[in-house]
Amino acid sequence: MNKPMRRVGIAMITMVVLLLANITYIQVVKADDYRTDSRNRRVLLEEYSRQRGSIVSQFNGQVLADVTDTDDKLKFERHYINGPMYAPVTGYYSVRYGSGGIERAEDDILNGSDPRLFVRRLSDMVTGRDPRGGSVQLTINPAVQQAVYNLMSSKGYTGAAVAMNPKTGEILAMVSTPSYDPNELASHDSTAQQEAWTKFTDDPSNPMINRAISETYPPGSTFKLLVAAAELENGATASTPVSNAPNVKLPGTNTTLENYGGQTCPGTTFKDALAHSCNVPFATFAGELGADKLRETAANFGIGTPLSIPLSVAPSDLGEMDSQGALYQSGIGQRDVRLTPLQDLMLSATIANGGMAMKPQLIKSLLGADLSETLETFSPEELTGTPALSKENAAVLTDMMLASEANTKGGGKRGDIQIASKTGTAEHGTDPKATPPHAWYTAFAPAADPQIAVAVIVESGGNRGLAATGGTVAAEIGRAAINAQLGGG
Repeated sequence: MNKPMRRVGIAMITMVVLLLANITYIQVVKADDYRTDSRNRRVLLEEYSRQRGSIVSQFNGQVLADVTDTDDKLKFERHYINGPMYAPVTGYYSVRYGSGGIERAEDDILNGSDPRLFVRRLSDMVTGRDPRGGSVQLTINPAVQQAVYNLMSSKGYTGAAVAMNPKTGEILAMVSTPSYDPNELASHDSTAQQEAWTKFTDDPSNPMINRAISETYPPGSTFKLLVAAAELENGATASTPVSNAPNVKLPGTNTTLENYGGQTCPGTTFKDALAHSCNVPFATFAGELGADKLRETAANFGIGTPLSIPLSVAPSDLGEMDSQGALYQSGIGQRDVRLTPLQDLMLSATIANGGMAMKPQLIKSLLGADLSETLETFSPEELTGTPALSKENAAVLTDMMLASEANTKGGGKRGDIQIASKTGTAEHGTDPKATPPHAWYTAFAPAADPQIAVAVIVESGGNRGLAATGGTVAAEIGRAAINAQLGGG
């Protein structure tokens, strides 16, 4: 072979090798990227040709999301029952904008591509059956979800409420208001989808944010439960004497921290201080306990532990607490302390469970296409494995929370249910004294055998402005959740 022919041969071989390498890269290395690319019309048509699985509740199998048949190229359209009520949980499923919430977290199950559904896919192929995705069974109790959502939305509140079984970690309700209707994003009309997306994302009230897990807030006096747990573990008792002074000077500053309304604390014991939510004793406790003890206790309540339920949860944090003055302010849930409503719920839920925090979970089980086959069931799991406080001290703190509930205003109280609770009124903003406070309520019931724990936040005073308190604004919502779960009355 002469030299020119050899060069041509080498060039051809090189090009063949490069072509093979490129094909291998596209079909092996980049295959998943191309398959999941939202611009891939073939994948979209294939996915919408399969009946997407349902999202259902563990309570009577109530359907929260299913599909309807269509006569267009995309054979099935997602349908949400009571869409705005469940949107923070289900999320949305859109041709144009992808997915969110459980729709995204469990997409492989719902669209039928999960390996655990391989036998079903093979059977569908052999029998000629229309392919279907699996279903997701949630822990949500529709009665609790509806009771809370109806109350918050009817009052026009911006905020969130979340409830769980403190013994198992199963989330019974997760409400965020204002909300949005995911049915508008599920439309196959691209113009309608775009208009809905623009409407929701341009809304200054941010209806697509799940405030229960994606936003953090100063917890105010609900944080006193954590400080109380640390103080009890440090040797205090319910009868430990405390100062009833109306205010205290923050160490190293000229700033004064005072009780609510500048009042003298109506009592001189630890139990009195929690029952009447006196700031001075808890600020002093935090200063004496120190940052390390508070962080240790917070960790055992789950603060700082990454949470996925399987929706991603924003991290809660206590802040720097780098001075005695900062510790005093942190002890009443102000300064740099920030908790999600879910984490605030875990304060009362952990006490209700004898001092042990349980891992929150939103999914009860993953099911096959016909809802009869169980692919995976989720069992209760301790969050950290280390108690935040002993069973004995949890019982003491429960009794102190009963006294707090006795002093708490608001509707929804029933004589046949003992509730252990703590309210919070949290300052925020650049001018806290002139800004309506956030109203908090966290509680569990029945106190002797807890079946539900709940946390509620109503942003910026709800409908009561600067006069808002946790009792007058948020407590009624928390009690509505409790009453719905326990029934009767």
